[in-house]
Amino acid sequence: MADSLICCRGLSKAYGQRPALQGVDLELGRGRIVGLLGPNGSGKTTLIKILCGLLRPTQGTVTVDGQAPGVYTKSIVSYLPDRMYFADWMKATDLFDLFADFYADFDRQKAMDMCRSLGVNPADRIKTMSKGTKEKVQLVLVMARKAQLYLLDEPIAGVDPAARDFIMNTILTNYNETGTVLLSTHLISDIERVLDEVVFLQYGRVILHNSVDNIREQEGKSVDALFREMFRAVPMEGGRF
Repeated sequence: MADSLICCRGLSKAYGQRPALQGVDLELGRGRIVGLLGPNGSGKTTLIKILCGLLRPTQGTVTVDGQAPGVYTKSIVSYLPDRMYFADWMKATDLFDLFADFYADFDRQKAMDMCRSLGVNPADRIKTMSKGTKEKVQLVLVMARKAQLYLLDEPIAGVDPAARDFIMNTILTNYNETGTVLLSTHLISDIERVLDEVVFLQYGRVILHNSVDNIREQEGKSVDALFREMFRAVPMEGGRF
């Protein structure tokens, strides 16, 4: 078992001539909840996709538990994408069967219990569900695994404000406490209370990596306030990596 769960060295990714990540050096330990924060186009989704093995870096290295993304890391990484990727004719129970076949650490009973807590009927077909309910089903699939690394890309973007605290509590009470959660979002004020660390990305570069406690002590302000201050003059690009 490697000392650092995630280790990036000189990590870069370009789409043609357009850079998405530029020389990222980053280490994350175990048992942490980390916010991956930055404007649209800053490279958050690209970094997450590299960590889960969906994209290959253009330059540099990345390891998860000491190994490059591959068969082993896929067995210890639980990934929540920013878009639903399942066939809409399937039921949640069909997805539970699928995940139980693919992942030895998937807990079907835990998934059923989470559905009850979130008000999701696992017998419903995906095509009949609202956008928020679909996102809850994806969250159940991800959090019902006893993974070492949870990669959550905008997990609360599609749910109403009243449900966000409930979603965050679901994440807090269901992740493997020896594992790490890396959570990308724009809704910083909704998640700040659960974060141990934050990573700020800008134009594909890490411009800040610090603990939430240090930020509050050193800056005298919340992570949300610091983010707004640092990125006030940064245009929110329409494109997304």
